[in-house]
Formats: sequence, structure tokens, C-alpha cells
Amino acid sequence: MKRRVNERYTILITRTGREPLVVSFRPLALLLAALILMAWTAASGYAYYKVSVLRDTEQRLELLSEQARQLGLELAAERNRNEHLAGQAAKMLEELDTLESEINRLRERAGLPKLELTPVNGRTPASEGQGGGGRPLSAEDLYSLTADRLKTLLSDLGGEVEPALQETLAKEAARPVGYPLKVETYIASGFGTRRNPFGRGYEFHDGLDLPAWYGTPIYATAPGKVIEAGWSNIFGRYVKIDHGYGYRTLYGHMSKILVKRGQTVERGQVIGKVGSTGRSSGPHVHYSVFVWGKAVNPVPYLKAPSYANR
Repeated sequence: MKRRVNERYTILITRTGREPLVVSFRPLALLLAALILMAWTAASGYAYYKVSVLRDTEQRLELLSEQARQLGLELAAERNRNEHLAGQAAKMLEELDTLESEINRLRERAGLPKLELTPVNGRTPASEGQGGGGRPLSAEDLYSLTADRLKTLLSDLGGEVEPALQETLAKEAARPVGYPLKVETYIASGFGTRRNPFGRGYEFHDGLDLPAWYGTPIYATAPGKVIEAGWSNIFGRYVKIDHGYGYRTLYGHMSKILVKRGQTVERGQVIGKVGSTGRSSGPHVHYSVFVWGKAVNPVPYLKAPSYANR
């Protein structure tokens, strides 16, 4: 028969001057206590680990939140910048449209073909010719294209347009404009074939007869150089001015000549006074316009050209 093992243990703790402290326990209780201690230690370690992980997660979330806030601020600033650039670009486009129209008007006056620029309509140049598809232009792209368009316009204005326009303006300045009189008058005899006022038959009248009181000032209708100033059996005292670019004018029947041959005159300068010298039936000025040596009807030259009213 096997011997029964004692199931209790006793521990005596002696104390000086006192009774010993007796601790009695069973092995199973000690085992349970050890297991409980181990479980508590493991649970505490796991809890500490979880707390550490949670703290790290919270720190990472705070960092990500701060980064997200910074990105939001940067995006807002970029959005405001893009809106500002888009506003500036839109304003520049309006001004460029006006400038382009003005340059094309100047090119038209200069005899140059119309300048055709690629319109900036919110699409990249690569999208042109592809059914309108393509990437929409950003504010920076729009601003850049606007600046390029301005550069093209200014380059055209200073390159091809300016010299051609100067030549055109010089031609326009040489063109006779308006009446040689600054008083109320009328066309007593027009340009072309007319009945001979001094005899039978018909004759060709190469100018206009504009009546005025004797001694009324006569004005040059364009700047130029006096090439003739003297007497003619037909025009009596007369003045002929070369304005350049093929234009010449003649003023006849003067009572007095106030300029000399070779003299330079300005538009609106007094060159003589109304009379009835030569082949004349009364005080008036005979006014002729010549283009490259051929007499033309002066009536269209009595009014300012359409471009002068723009």
C-alpha cells in the first residue's frame, strides 16, 4: 500500500521575543497563486503593449492630422493663386483682343493681311484639331499663353507693321483732304465734260469751280512743295503743289499769290486769294487734283476718308 503524501506545508517564521509566525498552505494553492501571478504579469505586459501601440497610433494620427491641415492650407493658397492668375489672364485676354483688333486695323491701313492668332479658349494647343478634346488649360498655362500672345502682337507691331504703317501714314498725309476754302461755297461747275461757257460746243473741265468773295483766302489741302506759281492764260494767277506719292493740286484764278516756287507749305496754309483772273466769268477758285499726272474728280477728296473718323 502506497504512502499518502502530506498535502499541507507549514512555514515557521521566527521573531525575536515573539511567537513564531506560522504559514500553512497547500501545494495546489501555491500553484494557483503562481499561475495567477503569471497571468496577471502577462495581462499587465499585454495591456502595457496595447497602451504603447495606442499612444504611437495617436501620435501618428496627430502627425497625419497636422500634415492634412498643412496640405489644406497649401491647397487653399494654391486655389487663391490660381484664381488670381485666372483673373489676371482673363483681363489680359480682353485687353489683348482690343490690341489685336487695333493692330489688325493698323495692318489693314498699312495694306498688310490680317493677323490670325490661335484663340485661347481654355484648351491646350494639342487639343486643336481633335474635336475639341484635350486637357483644360490651367491658370498658369492660360497666363503663359496670354503672355506669349502679347509678345507676338508687340513683335508684329514693332516689326512688320511699324515701317509699313509709317509709309501708309505718309501716303495718307500726302492725300489732299477738304475744300481749299473755309467759307460757305458750292460747286458751280463740276468735273468732266461741260458746255463751253465762253463759246460753242463742249469741253473737258478737269476740276471744280468753287465761288467765293473776291479776296477770300485759299488754303493748301495737303502739305507739299510749290512747283508752279505764276500766270496761265486759262487759270490766270495759279499755284500748283506737289504733295508726294503721286498727288498734286492746282488752285487757279487767284487775285494774289502768297507763296513762291520751291516753297514748302503745310496743310491749311494760305497760299493765295480768290480772284477772277484768266479765263473766268467771276470770282472763284478752280481746284484740280492730279494722281500720277492724271486729273481725277476732286469731289471724293473734299471729305475726310473713313479711317480718319475711326
